Amino acid sequence: MSDAETSTGDDGPETVQINLRLTQAFLDDIDTTWEEQGFNSRSEFLRYAARDAIKHPEFSREGWKQIAASEHDLRTGEAELVSREDVLTMMDDDTDGE
Repeated sequence: MSDAETSTGDDGPETVQINLRLTQAFLDDIDTTWEEQGFNSRSEFLRYAARDAIKHPEFSREGWKQIAASEHDLRTGEAELVSREDVLTMMDDDTDGE
């Protein structure tokens, strides 16, 4: 185990500082994402991502890849958003054919 720094806040549980090694390109992607998503800091974003991964282990790595691919398609114009109403209409059209 590494030498981790700990601190206890007056209004919360003890926190532990860890070191994490990432490629610069990945860190750049993280920085872009946390800023675009409105997080206050890189640390806040990484805590949120880690907490989400622990609370929802059923959400697989493949699911994250699909979300990233969809986001890429939307940003590059290779796909477009569909409204809830359009989805409901498409579902109604599918059931009419049965």
